Amino acid sequence: MDENREIADLHRRWVFGWERTEGDPPFDFRRTFGEFYDFGSADVRLYDDFDPQQRVASSAAGYGEIWEPAFRKLVSVQHVVDDGPHVVTGGELAASTLRFVARITTPDAVTDIRTTTSLVWRRTPAGWRIIREHNSSRVLTAAGSE
Repeated sequence: MDENREIADLHRRWVFGWERTEGDPPFDFRRTFGEFYDFGSADVRLYDDFDPQQRVASSAAGYGEIWEPAFRKLVSVQHVVDDGPHVVTGGELAASTLRFVARITTPDAVTDIRTTTSLVWRRTPAGWRIIREHNSSRVLTAAGSE
């Protein structure tokens, strides 16, 4: 498989790792995403503006600490990719961008969002791993527009 297709496949699989179905076991970030993030790197920077506190994690484990509590409270999350992934590769780094729509169901509400996600991957002995992440989300109205 060529590198662009490999990264595209990883990015798609990463998106659907965030899926939740009612009755799933408690969300475990490392178990779910251990094959995607570089848990050993000291130069990781991960950000998602959907985090109400808009924190920047400097480790994969720290990113998990942001998302595990929230995802353990969810009833379900479903995703549909509506653009991408678009990939560039070169040497030891690759970048991918993808846009998705997600429906997030909590015990109290259903929220639809559209997110553009950009990931930077580094080639490691274990394979490509995420070292940078930036997600920008918009809540969609009932009519399906921003």
